This record gives sequence, C-alpha cells and structure tokens, in this order.
Amino acid sequence: MNEKQVHKFVQRYLETTDCRIIEKSPAHFHVKLSPRADRDLTNRPFYWSFVDRTGADPETMSMLLVTDKQKYETSINNGGSGNGAAAAPSSQDEAANAALGRSLGYVHGTLHTSMRVPREELHYGSRKLEQLFESAKGGGSYVCLFQEPDKRGIHPHQSTAYTAWLGVNLKIEFACDQKREEIYSIGVSLATGQHIEQFHDRLLELRLTPRLPPNVHIAKNAVSLHKAAAMIEQTMERRLKSYDFNWAVSAAVRLQDELNTIEHYYDPLIQSAEEEHRAAIQEQYERRRNEIRWQYEPRVAVSAINCGIFHLQGIR
Repeated sequence: MNEKQVHKFVQRYLETTDCRIIEKSPAHFHVKLSPRADRDLTNRPFYWSFVDRTGADPETMSMLLVTDKQKYETSINNGGSGNGAAAAPSSQDEAANAALGRSLGYVHGTLHTSMRVPREELHYGSRKLEQLFESAKGGGSYVCLFQEPDKRGIHPHQSTAYTAWLGVNLKIEFACDQKREEIYSIGVSLATGQHIEQFHDRLLELRLTPRLPPNVHIAKNAVSLHKAAAMIEQTMERRLKSYDFNWAVSAAVRLQDELNTIEHYYDPLIQSAEEEHRAAIQEQYERRRNEIRWQYEPRVAVSAINCGIFHLQGIR
C-alpha cells in the first residue's frame, strides 16, 4: 500500500466507526476516537473494564494519525496547521498542565485543552495500521447491505424486487518454505442459485446502505445459506483441482532433504549418548523434526476473510 491508499483506508475506517475528525489534510488526521475505535486501538483494557462495570460515560482519546510523514513534516515546516500546536505544546502549556496535575490530579479531557495528542505514523507494516486492519476485519466480518435504488426511476406506487446474495471473500494460501496467497470473491443468488466470481468488484460499482430502501420487497429465497455455502466450497474445489502443484512436489523433496540432514546429525548422538541423556536428545530431535515439517511441508488452506448478505435490485 502506498501513502494515498493508506490515507483512503484510514478515512473510511474513521468515518465507518463514527470517529470525529477534528482536522485533516492529505497527510494526516487529528481525530477524537469513538468508543468502538478507542477499545480497538488504544490498548486500555483496564479503563474499558472500569467503564463497563460502573456505567460511567467514557472519555475517549484523541490521536494524530500521520499517513504521509514527508508531506506532513513539510507542511509543518512551511507553517501549515497540521495540528502542530497539539503535537508540540509550548513550555508554558506544559508548566500549566503540570500545575493542574499537582493541584487537581486527573483533569477531564474537555478541560485539559492543551493536552499532548499521541502521534502515530501509519505506513504499510506499522503496528498501528495493523491494529486498524484487525479492527476493520473484526467489525466488518459479516454485513447486511441493500443496494440504493436510482431515485429518479422510483415510482411512488411501485415496489422493486430485490434478490438476496451471499457474498464471500476467500483467501487461498499455498504454503511451504515459500508462501503465496490469492484472493477470490464469489456471490451466490439465494433466489436462483446463480453464482458469479469477482463479486466484490461488482459491489464496488453500487451504492450500498444498511437500511432497507423504500418501495422495495425482497424476493423469496429458494436456496438456503447452507446450500449456498456448499456451492461456494464446490466452486473453490474445482478451481484448486485445475492448479499446477509442481511446487508442492518440489517442497516435498526439500522437506525430505532437510529431514535426512537432521537424521544424520542426531542418529549418532542418540546412539552414543548415555542412558540418562538419551531421552533429552531424542526429544530435541523430534522437536526439530516437527519444526522442519511445519516449515517445508506443502499445504493449501482456504479461509473466509469476510462475508455478507447483499440485497441487489432485480431477480437473478
């Protein structure tokens, strides 16, 4: 992911989780986190445990999320806003905060206006961006959305038929001492049983909403969710059978070579070891064999990334 893609993802995440964006630029966001985002991103389990037990109103944290460090620093150096005041408070502000802390202890965030805002630099591979990915994955694993109809074509006394689709995004992982992943998106109509690939790409062309639009009725399902899921599994099985698995044969050869190597190393040790040490060496040998198998043994894993029920216009 480049800086623009990270920035776009972060903005979508903040909007979806109802965070309040105080200030933003093409390189940063200064935000007041929502309770959900605060729980997922700030690592404050004891605080949230206290809030849950007592029912107190939560005080969420503010954050400065930098998505393009170079552009952000240039903006600051050129006198741009960029939340520089919050990121670098003056010595007078710090002295005032220290005095308030000594006199009053904890000061509520709404009063502590010059409090230093934690800064997080977001780039692909950064710890905080991984937290955002995990939060988005956990919150968006299952969705139920409706296509927004074209309002210009709606007749106030007509009802438009919608079809429910089961859409699943899948990850195929080919693993040995090397690794490769592929992403597939499949949709199955619960009305007709039709299934299409690249379903996610089609959804990106539509406007979707979690609310049922007016003048819409849902067609009766002829396919159960269980059967639709089985159809997706069968589609993936057919696809996997068409793959070239020479990579697995090569990996199996490398696995056997590694097993032979450690066998030649450990066999003499075990044979020559004294009785009281032989069990420990044998245990070490088995542990090393298991590690080699985990690293080299070829395997294919298919997992669902996320899924949802999508109600789309028309019967198909």
